Amino acid sequence: MEDSFSGDEDYYYSDRDSLDGLENDEADLQWVPPKGSSTKVITRESLLAAQKEDLRRVMELLSLREHHARTLLIHYRWDVEKLLAVLVENGKESLFNEAGVTVIDDADPMLPLSSMVMCDICMEEVAGDKATKMDCGHCFCNDCWTEHFIVKINEGQSKRIRCMAHKCNAICDEAVVRNLVSKKHPNLAEKFERFLLESFIEDNKMVKWCPSTPHCGNAIRVEEVEVCEVECACGAQFCFSCLSEAHSPCSCSMWDLWAKKCRDESETVNWITVHTKPCPKCHKPVEKNGGCNLVSCICGQAFCWLCGGATGRDHTWSRIAGHSCGRYKEDKAKKTERAKRELYRYMHYHNRYKAHTDSFKLESKLKETVLEKVSISEERESRLRDFSWVTNGLYRLFRSRRVLSYSYPFAFYMFGEELFKDEMTDEEREIKQHLFEDQQQQLEANVEKLSKFLEEPFDQYPDDKVMEIRMQVINLSVITDTLCKKM
Repeated sequence: MEDSFSGDEDYYYSDRDSLDGLENDEADLQWVPPKGSSTKVITRESLLAAQKEDLRRVMELLSLREHHARTLLIHYRWDVEKLLAVLVENGKESLFNEAGVTVIDDADPMLPLSSMVMCDICMEEVAGDKATKMDCGHCFCNDCWTEHFIVKINEGQSKRIRCMAHKCNAICDEAVVRNLVSKKHPNLAEKFERFLLESFIEDNKMVKWCPSTPHCGNAIRVEEVEVCEVECACGAQFCFSCLSEAHSPCSCSMWDLWAKKCRDESETVNWITVHTKPCPKCHKPVEKNGGCNLVSCICGQAFCWLCGGATGRDHTWSRIAGHSCGRYKEDKAKKTERAKRELYRYMHYHNRYKAHTDSFKLESKLKETVLEKVSISEERESRLRDFSWVTNGLYRLFRSRRVLSYSYPFAFYMFGEELFKDEMTDEEREIKQHLFEDQQQQLEANVEKLSKFLEEPFDQYPDDKVMEIRMQVINLSVITDTLCKKM
């Protein structure tokens, strides 16, 4: 991934589609990327600069001090556009009141040093220099203010510490908080500063931390909320909405359901399904540990092992009193057949999803081998000097394989009955499923071809053979990219 710096700020501009055009001399093979929403990678070093820029905009627009501007932005989750919309619609007074900002033009925060002030918290008189008056006009002694700030910081409320006065909604001046806390607890003052800085990410719907493990320290800022998948400078690709791994074409709800289903359908659960039956009363799994078909759950309920129906406890070696399940019941058989069909359907999609996921993991290891081949090829005497088609092909292979693997969970829910049962008729579902599976098969075939060509030992081939592989890789890269976008 190519990264470029913007001005004095350490912003990485990451718009993968706009950077990875496939370079080729032949005009008919050139790939022109579509315009997409750009993302910005904010490093730890540039975090402060990014925050200051938004603060500066609000300070200049509303003629406010920095802590007032920060209070407004935190309240509106650092969405400057939303803040401006509220300002236009409701006016400045409503904007300030809702966010807890109190701006008094004639307010004099300084108290006469010679005067004595009664603190309404500890009910003691203190000298003017031992008390502090906030913008809202409430004045208390510094000791009470300090203890109040310490409690709020430890409770994780650093970003919006309110005045101590009863029913006062005003937010305390961060400079006052910093000054008073640092005298008693310098470490806590640093924590307060860190909370204020990180609020730019924690409370900002347009900025999120990269979820990489271990954490790279970067954050991603998007220009539009609609952006689904982003990539950090550290190489981590993830969904901006749910912070899970990139999962297109699955929606976030589809991926969440699939991940949960995969966890639930683990080997342990499969064993429980095969070897136990649910109690008809408490629904907990019960294992049969004897030959008798009358079993008892720990909740006290007795039931028939053959059909799962609740029964009494009276029984003989041959039958359970008042119970018979030997007769064939069509509804029961249909229900069993449907459950079996659903299990086979899940296994079909899961096996293919897992196969492509495993291939993706193995192909990720291919990168080092391929780059080594490129290095050897560049060192030998050859008329071929540009091997960017290899790295572009690798990237297309990784992305296409990932999209292909997630296309199976997508198909499982899209054409099943769990999410979209009433969205389309059976005929419409069948037509759409056939169209989707046709594209899926095309993508699958071309991904396998691309993988095969990239695994070729091109560093050992003559130039003519390398040129043939190059053309194939470029063609397949364009084809797989187009099919991925259709997905």
